[in-house]
Amino acid sequence: MKNEDISPELPPENNKKQAKRIIVGVITLLCVLLLTILFMTYNYIKASLDPLDKNNNKIEQVYIPIGSNTKQIGTILEKNKIIKSGTVYTYYVKQKNVSQFKGGYYQLKASMSLDKIAWTLQQGGSSEPIQNTLTKVLVSEGTTVNEIGKAIAKKTNFSYDDFIKLMTNKTFLTYLDKKYPDLLNSSMASKNVRYHLEGYLFPATYTVYKKTTLKDLVEQMIVKANDELSPYYETISKQKLTVQNVISLSSLVEKETANHADRQKIAGVYFNRIDAEIPLQSNISVSYALNTPQRELTSADYYTDKPYNLYVYKGFGPGPFNNASLDSIQAVLKPLDRKKDNIYFIFNSNSKKIEYSKTYEYYQAFSPTTQTDNGYVQ
Repeated sequence: MKNEDISPELPPENNKKQAKRIIVGVITLLCVLLLTILFMTYNYIKASLDPLDKNNNKIEQVYIPIGSNTKQIGTILEKNKIIKSGTVYTYYVKQKNVSQFKGGYYQLKASMSLDKIAWTLQQGGSSEPIQNTLTKVLVSEGTTVNEIGKAIAKKTNFSYDDFIKLMTNKTFLTYLDKKYPDLLNSSMASKNVRYHLEGYLFPATYTVYKKTTLKDLVEQMIVKANDELSPYYETISKQKLTVQNVISLSSLVEKETANHADRQKIAGVYFNRIDAEIPLQSNISVSYALNTPQRELTSADYYTDKPYNLYVYKGFGPGPFNNASLDSIQAVLKPLDRKKDNIYFIFNSNSKKIEYSKTYEYYQAFSPTTQTDNGYVQ
């Protein structure tokens, strides 16, 4: 007997239902898969349009070769972890119709938006690698070499001792003198000077890079001083003064008051005293001579026989007492009330003004016990 297939055949309508279920299942699966892909793509694109890391402000140096197209730039940015997707960046800038990108070295951050990155790349980069900034050093108005040395030691890897040694390094000073003669000749020619660069480390904020040496940093300050004073060299010469004279007097004026008009008047008093061969008698000079800026002066201090003590010695002194502001320098170059022959000034605690006088009697009218003693004469 032959074997016969006795499996029951499904009715045609059942086969159709099963086929429909399979088709619906496949379509549903494909739709879910498609929606998942679309959702993931949307999220990826959305994430790619946002900054890669909003909290990452670390600067990365990125080089864009000249002639790079948008796609190549996107790849470079993604490789340097500035953006999430080079492809999304490429389509984004094309959709925005942004072009004319320039080559060079750029400092970019992962926290930058695509718009910011695109704008930056349109401005043009540096032809040379950009050194990463380590820190900034502030040289405040009225500060001394010693104070500047402490500020540098606090903000950089340079030590205070190395800075002070550099201030008296003859080879370095000679180099600066030859390079900036208009600025430094009169200082280098002066005798009994504590620091020839006192007064010439111009008040400003200076950037310290990875490759910056201590000499580089100091020269930045000298360059700044030379740039600021260059417009006044001719005026200084016409007034038969030296740069050292002007900076020295400016450093005294700097500490007396912040008011420009009073600075001009005080400068006038100082010039009148110099013309009359009367010592300037500045407390500032005594503190500097003693190298004790924080200590209150005693009666004996005024008689200390040191070149910087302008109670004992006449004239401008050996050199500046601090780094004066440009405002004080301008005041010294344009003093007021010279014709009034004032040789005294003192702060009136009642009027809150500085009083000027030809006579010591008028000066004495203001009690030293109730006022700040500016320009006090014993």
